[in-house]
Amino acid sequence: MLDPALLRSRLADTAARLKQTRGFDLDVAAVEALEAERKRLSTETQELQNLRNTRSKAIGQAKAKGEDVAPLMAEVAGIGDRLKANEQALGEVQCKLAGIALGIPNIPHESVPVGKDERDNVEISRWGQPRSFDFPVKDHVELGERHGWLDGDAGAKLSGARFTVLRGQLAHLHRALGQFMLDLHTGEHGYLECNVPVIVNADSMQGTGQLPKFEEDLFATDVGETRRYLIPTAEVPLTNLVRDTIQDVEALPLRMTAHTPCFRAEAGSYGRDTRGMIRQHQFEKVEMVQVARPDQSHAQLEEMVGHAEAVLQKLGLPYRKMLLCSGDMGFTAAKTYDLEVWLPSQNTYREISSCSNCEDFQARRLQARVRNQETGKPELVHTLNGSGLAIGRTLIAVMENYQNADGSITVPDALEPYLRGLDRLA
Repeated sequence: MLDPALLRSRLADTAARLKQTRGFDLDVAAVEALEAERKRLSTETQELQNLRNTRSKAIGQAKAKGEDVAPLMAEVAGIGDRLKANEQALGEVQCKLAGIALGIPNIPHESVPVGKDERDNVEISRWGQPRSFDFPVKDHVELGERHGWLDGDAGAKLSGARFTVLRGQLAHLHRALGQFMLDLHTGEHGYLECNVPVIVNADSMQGTGQLPKFEEDLFATDVGETRRYLIPTAEVPLTNLVRDTIQDVEALPLRMTAHTPCFRAEAGSYGRDTRGMIRQHQFEKVEMVQVARPDQSHAQLEEMVGHAEAVLQKLGLPYRKMLLCSGDMGFTAAKTYDLEVWLPSQNTYREISSCSNCEDFQARRLQARVRNQETGKPELVHTLNGSGLAIGRTLIAVMENYQNADGSITVPDALEPYLRGLDRLA
């Protein structure tokens, strides 16, 4: 969440910035009214506490003199009742303010272009040349159905729409991609591999910004009176590992990675990418998370994007790097780069990785801190996350870019060791 000071001392400027960059309408009047009530109740509560302390001392003095203390005790009891009511009212006001704050998106970094949607994103660079085919290009569904390798009907029978079953060599290739990505990030990029829960509690979801705003996008499970959530990405458990901690500055940046299944309800996306594996309720991803010092986080973002690019380059997949505009970024992000891979069947680039610097937005919810070496005081860290990569979409890109006229698929050189030397899926 945003620094509360922005809502107290710079409310109008903050509201204007949110409107300009995010198209977000902050209810300034509601915040002002609640903040005024908070100040009034806080002042009155403090005055009542002081008055109770004064009267309590007077009771002691009166008792020492043998005086009747009944009137003073009645007064103190009345003050206690008023104090209890004030504290309850103050708690309710603070809860309302916190609820508003939890629904406010992050403010974009100054280097982010202002825009409304993906049409205003800025292309930074391209890598690789899309292949020219001398035969009709098949999409990944046609290629996958050839031997029953990709079976959407079976997935629908087992679970419903937007689920898929993979078999045989294609399932092996999918597994190989995840292993290749993990080995690259841990062996060459310095990430610590983690195996994390894929079902988490509400505190974890709130810490990284999925709750309360995006509950409809999540899959939830209720056991008894406890509600838990299936993770939409390993960003959630990995980032929450530093919740309520004070990190050693010398240990930063922390680099963590995990390969997990991910679950998304895809609320509001019905009718989009219904064919094949582009947009699924369940998919797998290798996630990268970094926890950085505030003065280093934007350099770490550039590094993280380079780590995701390395996967695509080693696989020989053409892609472009996009800097997202303010209106197309995720709720928690201060700055985001997307990598979009070339898909021959669509004759366009499609997102395969999104890397974001959330600055202290998540850390404030998480109370994830680092001790300042100069002051000795704890201060908020910056958190970053990125796909390294989405395995299903990488599988699609490999299938389509490495397809042959007979429907077979050439295995990229980087993956052959993971497929026991197999150089072609046929």
